[in-house]
Amino acid sequence: MPDVLAPARLGPVRLRNRVIKAATFEGATPDALVTDELIEYHRRPAAGGVGMTTVAYCAVSPEGRTERRQLWMRAEAVPGLRRLTEAVHAEGAAVSAQLGHAGPVADARSNGAPSLAPGRSFNPLSMRRNRAATPEDIARVIAAHASAARIAADSGFDAVEIHLGHNYLAGAFLSPRLNRREDAYGGTLANRAKVALGIARAVRDEIGDALAIVAKLNMRDGVRGGLEIEESIEVARRLEQDGSVDAIELTAGSSLLNPMYLFRGDAPLSSFAAAFPWPQRAGIRMFGTRFLRAYPYRSAYLLEHARHFRAALDLPLILLGGITDRATMDLAMTEGFAFVAMARALLREPDLLLRIARDPATASRCTHCNECVPTIYTGTRCVLAEPDGGARPGRA
Repeated sequence: MPDVLAPARLGPVRLRNRVIKAATFEGATPDALVTDELIEYHRRPAAGGVGMTTVAYCAVSPEGRTERRQLWMRAEAVPGLRRLTEAVHAEGAAVSAQLGHAGPVADARSNGAPSLAPGRSFNPLSMRRNRAATPEDIARVIAAHASAARIAADSGFDAVEIHLGHNYLAGAFLSPRLNRREDAYGGTLANRAKVALGIARAVRDEIGDALAIVAKLNMRDGVRGGLEIEESIEVARRLEQDGSVDAIELTAGSSLLNPMYLFRGDAPLSSFAAAFPWPQRAGIRMFGTRFLRAYPYRSAYLLEHARHFRAALDLPLILLGGITDRATMDLAMTEGFAFVAMARALLREPDLLLRIARDPATASRCTHCNECVPTIYTGTRCVLAEPDGGARPGRA
């Protein structure tokens, strides 16, 4: 069993340990550019001992943002991105940029551009209809991922994470429920996977081995008729066979239809409703329990699903979900996972890993209340953190 706190290689990159700060939207880019708050958000867990921190969510195009304040990859963003990567490197950690296109999860009204989806559909987040992506749109989005990866490389990032999950655009194409197309991008899994596989290949072709490339892939969408484990394993096999990625981070849930399937723990309905304007606020209060379903929290809660992938693949895998203590990290290593990813626990305690290194019996103070999740609209933070601890709120 490898030591989770010992150095390890992720593709071409040497990390000081096997613990990755997972991507959590920071809510700290009011002008869609890097801010001091965003830099501090990532500097703190880097100083706290993680091997790598992941900047979320670096949209590859303006309409690919979830909303207009989200960072998107362009020449204007490079100076700020370089300041961020330098700050993280100064703390001894590596840094990854999560690249993606929000697709049907994008707020078209906020972005001032139509949101793209496999087919025309109603978007309750923007109260507008998504536009069905044309083959030309798909080619443009794939090329935009390659361009964004080049910007990441030029900005000093060590890795990129391509987002193929959560029913963002690539994940929506993978979903049998959301993708009812009858052309070359719909129907069979081979067709539905063309967007995801095309993105991964375009990124590899653009940057080669200059950076590590990670794919974030849903094991299950957590909704009836969505992507299930058997088909997801086949997508993972195709990524492995293509050689386009160095590792896969296994995730679950749909930001469009069932986000709490990923988070587990309490579903903070009132806080979510308060974060939205009318009429979305009223809709969440009336129908929110259908969208924000509560799932019991337990340690390593995605491990049962992830074991199927570990048995089917040779590719390094990153275990996400309920990783908050040394015992669970060691369990992941015993089960054959190459890395573990943490998120909410590091909002409460950015230095948690250093304290675990000093005392393996250290317990996380995260209560899994998920009140941090609605704060993405005003600056992602732990609402229970002490004034001198946890993540600092970003500007809204």
